[in-house]
Amino acid sequence: MEGKIISYSPCTLCPRQCGADRDNGKHGFCGVGSKLKLARASLHMWEEPCISGERGSGTVFFSGCSLGCVYCQNRRISHGECGKEIDTERLVEIFFGLKDKGAHNINLVTPSHYIPSVAQAIEKAKSSGIGLPFVYNTSSYEYADALKMLDGLIDIYLPDFKYTDRALAEKYSFAPDYPEIAKQAIAEMVSQQPKAEFDEEGLMKRGVIVRHLMLPRAYENSRAAIEYLYNTYGDSIYISIMSQYTPVCENESFTELKERVDPRDYERLVDYAVELGVENGFTQEGEASSESFIPDFDCEGV
Repeated sequence: MEGKIISYSPCTLCPRQCGADRDNGKHGFCGVGSKLKLARASLHMWEEPCISGERGSGTVFFSGCSLGCVYCQNRRISHGECGKEIDTERLVEIFFGLKDKGAHNINLVTPSHYIPSVAQAIEKAKSSGIGLPFVYNTSSYEYADALKMLDGLIDIYLPDFKYTDRALAEKYSFAPDYPEIAKQAIAEMVSQQPKAEFDEEGLMKRGVIVRHLMLPRAYENSRAAIEYLYNTYGDSIYISIMSQYTPVCENESFTELKERVDPRDYERLVDYAVELGVENGFTQEGEASSESFIPDFDCEGV
């Protein structure tokens, strides 16, 4: 795929390989064209403590998504249905606006389908002296070769590792290749940022935090995910074990997704991580499973 991945038209950016003519306004599988589309840019307090700090992470929510999970809690933007189109110059202004509000970092949420434009904006912001770490917050359903465009630009990678189970990945995200794709993507992220560094306030300056969201009735998938991450990377990465699954799926075919995660299963998973030897990690309290933690996608700050 090398040499073709950076193309918006025909689009070859993500593993969907939809081939849409995004430069000319056609929407890809991700639901958007090549013009940047944002749904919100604001301070966010509910990331991992070393990301949010006391003042908040400067989150930039991009419209559209190349994965499209049936249980997505950001469903209002994941299909590109809301948001405002901007150019890269405006994106750079938004970065500096978040800095002026006191953001500890610039947190790019679901930017994978805009990698060429995002890379251009980060380069401009860094050359203009923004002086903040850039966080890449992603589903991990993207090519490792595409991520090479971000080498030297992203300071903190914040990827998901959703599935080790191909059948589950197909059922909920229509992407049976997710486990293999995500493993390769995360390996590239770790190769770019192999060692975590923190400032005197305990805020991460560089490194990788891999998130795993536990799903209802999917303990074995979660256990295998934590096992793979720790056996592969040990304590060179941080593992964030998330309990915040929120039942927002409206498809009646997925009755299990109407439930919340069983707290006993989550406790078992955390205990298993401890038994494995995981020391660099984060866990969540039960109240994180609430729609009140889902921001309004009202184009604030855009």
